[in-house]
Amino acid sequence: MNSSQTHRTIDAIWRMESAKLIAGLTRMVRDVGLAEDLAQDALVIALERWPETGIPDNPGAWLMTTAKRRAIDFMRRSKLRDQKYVEVARTMDLYTEDDENLTLDGEIGDDLLRLIFMTCHPVLSQEARVALTLRLLCGLTTDEIARSFLTAESTVAQRIVRAKRTLNAEKVPFEVPTAEELKDRMSAVLEVIYLMFNEGYSATSGDQWVRPLLCQEALRLGRILAEIAPHEPEVHGLVALMEIQASRFSARVNASGEPLLLMDQNRAKWDQLLIRRGLAALERSRKLGQPLGPYSLQAAISACHAQASSEAETDWIRIAALYEALARKAPSLIVELNRAVALSMAFGPAFGLQIVDELNTEPSLKGYHLLPSVRGDLLTKLGRYDEARAEFERAASMTRNTRERELLLQRATECGLGTSK
Repeated sequence: MNSSQTHRTIDAIWRMESAKLIAGLTRMVRDVGLAEDLAQDALVIALERWPETGIPDNPGAWLMTTAKRRAIDFMRRSKLRDQKYVEVARTMDLYTEDDENLTLDGEIGDDLLRLIFMTCHPVLSQEARVALTLRLLCGLTTDEIARSFLTAESTVAQRIVRAKRTLNAEKVPFEVPTAEELKDRMSAVLEVIYLMFNEGYSATSGDQWVRPLLCQEALRLGRILAEIAPHEPEVHGLVALMEIQASRFSARVNASGEPLLLMDQNRAKWDQLLIRRGLAALERSRKLGQPLGPYSLQAAISACHAQASSEAETDWIRIAALYEALARKAPSLIVELNRAVALSMAFGPAFGLQIVDELNTEPSLKGYHLLPSVRGDLLTKLGRYDEARAEFERAASMTRNTRERELLLQRATECGLGTSK
């Protein structure tokens, strides 16, 4: 493995392990900013050593132990909590290359949930909570977070820095809150888990279309929340949405890892167990007797797809109506774009194109690659291939995901041949 390949592998390992590292270190040092710095130090050491020594059999454990050693060094240098240092040093297992059986701390899963609740504390604004948690839990860069929220990168960077300082200054505890405090933080926690799942479902950047481990972690945390807060309908709604979306994983890419659009997927590969679990969670949300919230509405949309044996048999009129309800409950330009797609499927591409053309004038969507991608698809269906090709090429120039770029360029090529999907 050459140096370039090693660095790509290390980057992939970091994306998988960084949240666990930061969560475990936060439990140890009780300072999320310091925990992130220590985790980054471990990454730098790995980048220096692994190209020469090779990647260890258990890279996550190697990174964790290296970071913990840095934490102990910091405690010693700072002369902080001397007794705490002694206790940690006495009980800690130090990793060596010969210790092949070392595993990460068994409480690491609980640490991730504690980290989410810590970073979603009410002392932070909603925007700061989400930005910080995406940074720590998903390993997204400030640029990637900014693109996700159609916000300036400098704004996101400032939010993250201030959020870490505030958590440290206010001494926010690293714990799952009591039942009385839980409700106040639930909205932000659900949004973070939702965005965490979405990043795994369609990676913002990198060489892979999906990050299954990130989705699995988000789904696991959602299931835990459903046990903690069984009377919160939107918790069940989010779990339902993630279960049904996760059911498509094996059909979303081909054997080469290339993305497959919904219309091209083999629905026989969709995981029926996950679909049943999702439908059951959606029913639990409905039985609580409250109007469907944004996550439950999205789950209902996914359920329409899951219950149809083909694209032709999908109830697109119902999906369009659900998007209409979602737009009233949680208005956003992204919801409008999805509603345009649903309307195009229900009533023809011209209906959808009218909405997309209106969205095309929105300044905040200027760098959003899915807008020209959707427009290209609608133009293709209308036989306007030259215009469609230009839209797909524009979308390809915007995306940071290698697989998605290849798919968009392929569609542009097809338009040049006068063909459509």
